[in-house]
Amino acid sequence: MNIGVFLALQPYTSVERQLELAREAGFTCADITDVHEGSSMFNSAGLAATVSLDGDPFETRRLFEKYGITPSTVCVHGALLEPSNPGVFQTAGIMKGIKFAAAIGIRDCVTTEGEPHSAWAKKLTYEQRIFTIAEKLAVPCRMAEDFGVNLLLEPHGPVTDSIQGIRDVMDCLGNPVSLGVNMDTGNSWLGGTDPVEMARAFKDKIFHVHWKDLGAEWLPLRGKQFGCGFSTIALGDGVIDIKGVAQVLADRKEIHASTLEIGGSAEVLKKSVAYLRSCGL
Repeated sequence: MNIGVFLALQPYTSVERQLELAREAGFTCADITDVHEGSSMFNSAGLAATVSLDGDPFETRRLFEKYGITPSTVCVHGALLEPSNPGVFQTAGIMKGIKFAAAIGIRDCVTTEGEPHSAWAKKLTYEQRIFTIAEKLAVPCRMAEDFGVNLLLEPHGPVTDSIQGIRDVMDCLGNPVSLGVNMDTGNSWLGGTDPVEMARAFKDKIFHVHWKDLGAEWLPLRGKQFGCGFSTIALGDGVIDIKGVAQVLADRKEIHASTLEIGGSAEVLKKSVAYLRSCGL
């Protein structure tokens, strides 16, 4: 399993600078970590590491190739619990992400529901949340199958942070072959689930992994906060059973690459890679 990195290594820098830093740290693959539709003022000024889904995907591939890095996934996280709104990244953006990925040979797109923010979303019942998420993913799942892309649900919200929640979304959609799981060790744990149990439950549907460990200071937030962007400590230095997850997934050949969601120095990143290798990956 190749181990890549989240392109959030230095704030207020471009995708190219992030790739340069990733290469200097010894990585050969990375997520297309942040995307947007249309244009972005910060992106045009080189102050944001985000890729426009309305741009030429081949230009992005050439930029990655310049630094010897393979794009492993396109992250298209949507606010799927919010009311449908063209001003919010949801179905349309995910569909663009699928086309973008397919054009340049990226197999996996990663999405999730996120936490509810509006008063409307916060009042949804569990059953309404399942339907709302599934309805926004119905067409993207069909499109993903047509384009030969996997659409992967990542634990990163009150529904997907649980094993039953992911199962219920999949069941509501009819368990399409294109719909899989992006395992996230930190988010699943923070949401209150045992990451090892989640890895076991969805082993045959996991195609990508986001690795992060969290320290004991996160314990009071467990079950209350659903997802965090990245950790600041090396794998193995926190309270999450990273080794247990690695052992479950070590023989899962369909996981071609995984990603460190860790911010910090190159030393922290290299220590994390060494830890995963010591776990048999």
